[in-house]
Amino acid sequence: MQEFLEKLQAALGPDVVQIDAAVIEPWLSDWRGVYKGNAQALVRPVSTEQVSQCMRLCSQYKVPVVTRGGNTGLCGAATPDAGPDNIILSLDRMNNIRTIDTIANTLVADAGCILGNLRRAAQEQDRLLPLSLAAEDSSHIGGNVATNAGGVNVVRYGMARELVLGIEAVLPDGEIFNGLQTLRKDNTGYDLKQLLIGSEGTLGVITGVALRLHAPTHVRSVVLAAVESEQQALELFRLVFGACGPRLQAFEFFTDACLDLVLTHVEGVQLPFGDRHPAYVLIELADTANEQALSQLLEEVIGQALEQELCVDAAVSASLAQLQALWRLREEISEAQRADGPHLKHDISLPIERIPEFVNTAQAQLRKVSPDCRLFVFGHFGDGNLHYNVSRPQGADKRWAAEWETRIADAVFDEVMAYGGSISAEHGIGQLKRHAFLHHKDPLQLKLMRQIKQVFDPHGIMNPGKVL
Repeated sequence: MQEFLEKLQAALGPDVVQIDAAVIEPWLSDWRGVYKGNAQALVRPVSTEQVSQCMRLCSQYKVPVVTRGGNTGLCGAATPDAGPDNIILSLDRMNNIRTIDTIANTLVADAGCILGNLRRAAQEQDRLLPLSLAAEDSSHIGGNVATNAGGVNVVRYGMARELVLGIEAVLPDGEIFNGLQTLRKDNTGYDLKQLLIGSEGTLGVITGVALRLHAPTHVRSVVLAAVESEQQALELFRLVFGACGPRLQAFEFFTDACLDLVLTHVEGVQLPFGDRHPAYVLIELADTANEQALSQLLEEVIGQALEQELCVDAAVSASLAQLQALWRLREEISEAQRADGPHLKHDISLPIERIPEFVNTAQAQLRKVSPDCRLFVFGHFGDGNLHYNVSRPQGADKRWAAEWETRIADAVFDEVMAYGGSISAEHGIGQLKRHAFLHHKDPLQLKLMRQIKQVFDPHGIMNPGKVL
């Protein structure tokens, strides 16, 4: 390894290749403090060519590579394992926007660009990059694409995969995959970029992305509706989707337990209702039409919902400040959970119409495993994605999560699969869900994935211990 490090520093320079243990230490853990690994070097290249040089040497010396973006993931995919020979490859210095085309409506950027910065850059050109998530001011677009990120606008615009037109990537042997075309149509064989999207750094290093932009939605209107149950939320979704169509940008769900957590741990938030209710739905409409027309549409739909008893109360935003305040009740749930202590997080997806039934039966199964555990259920109801999180009973030691993790996950995932769902909706597999992934995934699909991995990464140096 000493020879490898000497050649790596000679090729890229000591500014790019850091081997001081004190410098490397902060890069060894995920942001939640759940995972921590080892690495012999931190590499922070400034160009795709430097990434290529790095990968050629890693391939030659069979050195494991863990690519790290903004470190906002929840499954430990960007955290090295315990192997002492790992290198951490951070693309944070590769953060240039290469082009924005307002005719073709495309944006091409380095993988290290922060998502929020890209959204603002598009906005300055009167365009919309619709990928939006709570961590967008920290997460890198390369990581978003490598994990096929979702976020709050999937119900209208789809996952990250549906926004990607092209990719530039460095393969494990150092070859550069030049696929940054911005074409909308290209039927020339296999779409290889789709293998890299969602691969979590196990097939190559994404260094650049070409993204699809949309027309700006200058007008937004939000309502927070109180509901009595998941079934009522489902019926409300049917009404809103049918009445609002493509204007429906978000349909978010969270239980009163989640709200209570936010009110307890987050300053400056307040409930817009006089009474508490079992659950809440946050609905956002967005359009290029005038604000009055959009607000009127939302008010009419919510009026119908109240008449049909599809919700029990509703608060409609009358200003940007009120809109942002309503969104905070949903967006601060993850931070509130962090303040509350370790939570067992289950990012799952289900057929939308089966969500109410799943919630009931899954709770019953969990009560058999741990009768006093606390449930925090929230997520992107409109696209079938729930964050089904479980925490320790009141008064229990914070070590409860580690002790109960496997039993809780098995109960949740078995129920998810029984309903035809997926054990990972948008967070990926990483190391958190590797055991469950290998257990629940179809054997033929696993076989094909392993064959693809062998073609791309025959030495097995890309992100060891993740996914497969």
